[in-house]
Amino acid sequence: MRWHDLLFLHWPIRPELIRPLIPPDLELDTFDGCAWIGVVPFRMTGVRPRYLPVAFAFPELNVRTYVLAPRRSGVWFFSLDAASWIAVRAARLWYGLPYYDARMTVELEQDAVHYRSVHVDKKAARAEFSASYKPTAAVYHAAPGTLEHWLTERYGLYAAGRRGQTVYGDIHHAPWPLQPAEIELRVNTMTQPIGIQLPDTQPISHFARYQEVVAWSLAPIDRG
Repeated sequence: MRWHDLLFLHWPIRPELIRPLIPPDLELDTFDGCAWIGVVPFRMTGVRPRYLPVAFAFPELNVRTYVLAPRRSGVWFFSLDAASWIAVRAARLWYGLPYYDARMTVELEQDAVHYRSVHVDKKAARAEFSASYKPTAAVYHAAPGTLEHWLTERYGLYAAGRRGQTVYGDIHHAPWPLQPAEIELRVNTMTQPIGIQLPDTQPISHFARYQEVVAWSLAPIDRG
Protein backbone atom coordinates (compact mmCIF):
# COMPACT_ATOMS: atom_id res chain seq x y z
CA MET A 1 0.00 0.00 0.00
CA ARG A 2 0.96 3.65 -0.39
CA TRP A 3 0.36 6.37 2.20
CA HIS A 4 -0.06 10.00 1.14
CA ASP A 5 -0.17 13.40 2.84
CA LEU A 6 0.23 11.99 6.34
CA LEU A 7 0.20 14.16 9.44
CA PHE A 8 1.52 12.96 12.81
CA LEU A 9 -0.08 14.86 15.69
CA HIS A 10 1.13 13.90 19.18
CA TRP A 11 0.22 14.98 22.70
CA PRO A 12 1.91 13.95 25.99
CA ILE A 13 -0.39 12.09 28.39
CA ARG A 14 0.19 10.88 31.94
CA PRO A 15 0.84 7.11 31.78
CA GLU A 16 -1.70 6.31 34.50
CA LEU A 17 -4.47 7.66 32.26
CA ILE A 18 -3.65 5.31 29.37
CA ARG A 19 -2.47 2.20 31.25
CA PRO A 20 -6.05 0.95 31.99
CA LEU A 21 -6.81 1.06 28.26
CA ILE A 22 -3.95 -1.30 27.32
CA PRO A 23 -4.11 -5.13 27.69
CA PRO A 24 -2.25 -6.42 30.76
CA ASP A 25 0.16 -8.50 28.64
CA LEU A 26 1.52 -5.32 27.04
CA GLU A 27 3.65 -2.63 28.65
CA LEU A 28 2.94 1.01 27.95
CA ASP A 29 5.90 2.52 26.11
CA THR A 30 7.04 5.93 27.37
CA PHE A 31 9.65 8.54 26.50
CA ASP A 32 11.31 10.21 29.50
CA GLY A 33 8.48 8.87 31.66
CA CYS A 34 5.69 10.28 29.50
CA ALA A 35 3.14 8.41 27.38
CA TRP A 36 1.89 9.85 24.11
CA ILE A 37 -1.31 9.77 22.08
CA GLY A 38 -1.20 10.28 18.34
CA VAL A 39 -3.92 11.33 15.91
CA VAL A 40 -2.82 10.53 12.37
CA PRO A 41 -4.80 11.47 9.22
CA PHE A 42 -3.68 10.43 5.73
CA ARG A 43 -4.77 8.85 2.43
CA MET A 44 -4.13 5.29 1.28
CA THR A 45 -3.84 4.02 -2.29
CA GLY A 46 -2.83 0.69 -3.74
CA VAL A 47 -4.19 -1.18 -0.72
CA ARG A 48 -4.11 -4.79 -1.88
CA PRO A 49 -4.21 -8.02 0.11
CA ARG A 50 -1.70 -10.57 -1.12
CA TYR A 51 -2.82 -12.73 -4.03
CA LEU A 52 -5.76 -10.46 -4.86
CA PRO A 53 -5.68 -8.49 -8.12
CA VAL A 54 -7.85 -5.61 -6.90
CA ALA A 55 -6.53 -2.57 -5.01
CA PHE A 56 -8.41 0.00 -2.92
CA ALA A 57 -7.95 3.70 -2.14
CA PHE A 58 -9.49 5.65 0.75
CA PRO A 59 -8.72 8.15 3.53
CA GLU A 60 -7.84 6.82 6.99
CA LEU A 61 -7.52 8.44 10.40
CA ASN A 62 -6.17 6.58 13.42
CA VAL A 63 -5.83 7.24 17.15
CA ARG A 64 -2.86 5.49 18.75
CA THR A 65 -0.41 5.07 21.56
CA TYR A 66 2.81 3.05 21.85
CA VAL A 67 3.40 -0.24 23.64
CA LEU A 68 6.01 -2.88 24.37
CA ALA A 69 6.03 -6.66 24.49
CA PRO A 70 9.06 -8.97 24.81
CA ARG A 71 11.67 -7.78 22.30
CA ARG A 72 9.15 -5.72 20.31
CA SER A 73 7.73 -2.22 20.41
CA GLY A 74 4.81 -1.10 18.34
CA VAL A 75 1.61 0.85 17.86
CA TRP A 76 -1.61 0.19 19.76
CA PHE A 77 -4.63 1.49 17.86
CA PHE A 78 -7.62 2.77 19.81
CA SER A 79 -9.52 3.41 16.58
CA LEU A 80 -9.03 3.50 12.83
CA ASP A 81 -11.58 5.43 10.77
CA ALA A 82 -11.86 4.72 7.05
CA ALA A 83 -14.06 5.90 4.21
CA SER A 84 -14.33 2.39 2.78
CA TRP A 85 -17.14 0.02 3.73
CA ILE A 86 -15.18 -2.96 2.40
CA ALA A 87 -11.91 -2.05 4.13
CA VAL A 88 -13.60 -1.54 7.50
CA ARG A 89 -15.28 -4.94 7.44
CA ALA A 90 -12.27 -6.78 6.05
CA ALA A 91 -9.98 -5.35 8.73
CA ARG A 92 -12.45 -6.25 11.47
CA LEU A 93 -12.96 -9.79 10.16
CA TRP A 94 -9.39 -10.75 9.24
CA TYR A 95 -7.35 -8.80 11.78
CA GLY A 96 -9.67 -7.82 14.62
CA LEU A 97 -8.58 -4.20 14.25
CA PRO A 98 -10.93 -1.48 15.60
CA TYR A 99 -11.90 -0.03 12.22
CA TYR A 100 -14.97 2.21 11.97
CA ASP A 101 -16.98 3.74 9.18
CA ALA A 102 -16.48 7.47 8.74
CA ARG A 103 -17.59 10.18 6.35
CA MET A 104 -14.32 11.73 5.18
CA THR A 105 -13.14 14.37 2.73
CA VAL A 106 -9.58 15.25 1.71
CA GLU A 107 -8.95 18.30 -0.45
CA LEU A 108 -5.52 19.29 -1.78
CA GLU A 109 -4.65 22.91 -2.44
CA GLN A 110 -1.07 23.33 -3.64
CA ASP A 111 1.02 22.16 -0.62
CA ALA A 112 -1.92 22.27 1.80
CA VAL A 113 -4.22 19.43 2.83
CA HIS A 114 -7.77 20.08 4.07
CA TYR A 115 -8.98 17.04 5.98
CA ARG A 116 -12.30 16.23 7.68
CA SER A 117 -13.64 13.05 9.25
CA VAL A 118 -16.83 12.28 11.16
CA HIS A 119 -17.78 8.92 12.70
CA VAL A 120 -20.89 7.42 11.15
CA ASP A 121 -20.39 3.91 12.55
CA LYS A 122 -23.07 2.58 14.89
CA LYS A 123 -20.37 0.62 16.78
CA ALA A 124 -18.54 3.79 17.89
CA ALA A 125 -19.34 7.00 19.72
CA ARG A 126 -19.37 10.13 17.62
CA ALA A 127 -15.98 11.69 17.03
CA GLU A 128 -14.85 14.36 14.60
CA PHE A 129 -11.63 15.75 13.17
CA SER A 130 -11.17 18.79 10.97
CA ALA A 131 -7.84 20.40 10.11
CA SER A 132 -5.74 22.01 7.42
CA TYR A 133 -2.02 21.38 7.30
CA LYS A 134 1.05 21.75 5.11
CA PRO A 135 4.82 21.22 5.28
CA THR A 136 6.98 24.22 6.11
CA ALA A 137 10.57 23.06 5.51
CA ALA A 138 12.69 20.49 3.71
CA VAL A 139 12.51 16.72 4.20
CA TYR A 140 14.72 15.17 6.88
CA HIS A 141 15.07 11.87 8.75
CA ALA A 142 14.72 11.84 12.53
CA ALA A 143 17.88 10.94 14.43
CA PRO A 144 17.78 7.82 16.62
CA GLY A 145 17.29 8.66 20.28
CA THR A 146 15.21 11.77 19.62
CA LEU A 147 11.55 12.12 20.54
CA GLU A 148 10.50 12.54 16.91
CA HIS A 149 12.26 9.28 15.99
CA TRP A 150 10.57 7.51 18.92
CA LEU A 151 7.14 8.82 17.88
CA THR A 152 7.33 7.97 14.20
CA GLU A 153 9.67 5.06 13.53
CA ARG A 154 7.43 2.15 14.55
CA TYR A 155 7.54 -1.13 12.65
CA GLY A 156 4.82 -3.20 14.25
CA LEU A 157 1.25 -3.02 15.47
CA TYR A 158 -0.68 -4.69 18.27
CA ALA A 159 -4.38 -5.42 18.48
CA ALA A 160 -6.92 -7.45 20.43
CA GLY A 161 -7.47 -10.61 18.37
CA ARG A 162 -10.87 -12.11 17.63
CA ARG A 163 -10.43 -14.68 20.40
CA GLY A 164 -9.39 -12.12 22.99
CA GLN A 165 -5.63 -12.71 22.73
CA THR A 166 -3.18 -9.95 21.90
CA VAL A 167 -1.82 -10.19 18.36
CA TYR A 168 1.13 -8.57 16.63
CA GLY A 169 2.01 -7.77 13.01
CA ASP A 170 5.22 -6.52 11.40
CA ILE A 171 5.24 -3.45 9.17
CA HIS A 172 8.00 -2.53 6.74
CA HIS A 173 8.79 0.82 5.15
CA ALA A 174 11.72 3.16 4.58
CA PRO A 175 12.56 5.75 7.26
CA TRP A 176 9.95 8.48 7.38
CA PRO A 177 10.65 11.49 5.10
CA LEU A 178 9.52 13.99 7.72
CA GLN A 179 8.87 17.70 7.37
CA PRO A 180 7.85 20.26 10.00
CA ALA A 181 4.15 21.02 9.67
CA GLU A 182 1.94 24.06 10.07
CA ILE A 183 -1.58 23.13 11.16
CA GLU A 184 -4.96 24.75 11.69
CA LEU A 185 -6.77 22.33 14.00
CA ARG A 186 -10.44 23.28 13.93
CA VAL A 187 -12.09 20.26 15.58
CA ASN A 188 -10.59 17.22 17.30
CA THR A 189 -12.77 15.01 19.48
CA MET A 190 -11.12 11.76 18.40
CA THR A 191 -10.03 10.73 21.90
CA GLN A 192 -13.34 11.38 23.61
CA PRO A 193 -14.66 7.84 22.94
CA ILE A 194 -11.80 6.41 25.05
CA GLY A 195 -12.24 8.97 27.82
CA ILE A 196 -8.97 10.85 27.22
CA GLN A 197 -8.94 14.63 27.34
CA LEU A 198 -6.05 15.96 25.28
CA PRO A 199 -3.95 18.80 26.72
CA ASP A 200 -5.01 22.26 25.63
CA THR A 201 -1.68 22.84 23.95
CA GLN A 202 -0.37 22.77 20.41
CA PRO A 203 0.55 19.19 19.44
CA ILE A 204 3.93 18.11 18.13
CA SER A 205 3.38 17.81 14.39
CA HIS A 206 5.22 16.14 11.52
CA PHE A 207 4.23 15.83 7.87
CA ALA A 208 5.16 13.11 5.37
CA ARG A 209 4.14 13.41 1.74
CA TYR A 210 4.55 9.77 0.68
CA GLN A 211 5.46 6.34 2.01
CA GLU A 212 5.29 2.81 0.58
CA VAL A 213 4.33 0.18 3.15
CA VAL A 214 4.10 -3.59 3.43
CA ALA A 215 2.22 -5.15 6.37
CA TRP A 216 2.30 -8.80 7.45
CA SER A 217 -0.52 -10.88 8.89
CA LEU A 218 -1.19 -10.69 12.62
CA ALA A 219 -0.21 -13.52 14.97
CA PRO A 220 -0.44 -14.05 18.77
CA ILE A 221 2.44 -12.38 20.59
CA ASP A 222 5.40 -14.49 21.68
CA ARG A 223 5.46 -14.57 25.44
CA GLY A 224 8.84 -16.25 25.57
